[in-house]
Amino acid sequence: MKIIKILLLVFLCTTLSYAESVAEQKKAINSDSQETLKMLYKAYPGSASAIKQAYGYATFSNIGVNVIFFSAEGGSGLAVNNKTGKKTYMKMASGGIGIGLGVKDFRAIFVFDNKEVLESFVNSGWEANAQADAAAKSDKKGGSAEGAITVQPGMKLYKLTKNGLALQATIQGTKYWKDGDLN
Repeated sequence: MKIIKILLLVFLCTTLSYAESVAEQKKAINSDSQETLKMLYKAYPGSASAIKQAYGYATFSNIGVNVIFFSAEGGSGLAVNNKTGKKTYMKMASGGIGIGLGVKDFRAIFVFDNKEVLESFVNSGWEANAQADAAAKSDKKGGSAEGAITVQPGMKLYKLTKNGLALQATIQGTKYWKDGDLN
């Protein structure tokens, strides 16, 4: 029981924003987004042209915790309309059941083919999924098994593990929404 409390405390602390002002929070999210895109382009070189040609994209920095039969994720990010340049700052949260143990810092990148899919994501943003993965990574050491999947017609998702150690098979519900404080 003590380890569950510790993991939940770590999860909550890492998902809280430490930036003091709206401008600082936006700057941190923009920086994370650029870092995430660099990670994506390095892992999947063809993704750079896919992002440029897409109607838009979204990047999220997330922390996930798996404690035996419970999983939770939380993070923040932004959606970008490539046609207008408009940025929408967003948050995400996920909870699920299944088998797993560990903590991981990962990135999610959505690629949108058209205006309707991007606007639907920004305005309602639900994703329900089943997930199985193994990740063991610390900075540049280690690896993970992941790749792009089609979430729905017109939307693809990449997940990249930055750091962490996790083994999981879960069914999760995830919600993405506009950040009321930053938009």
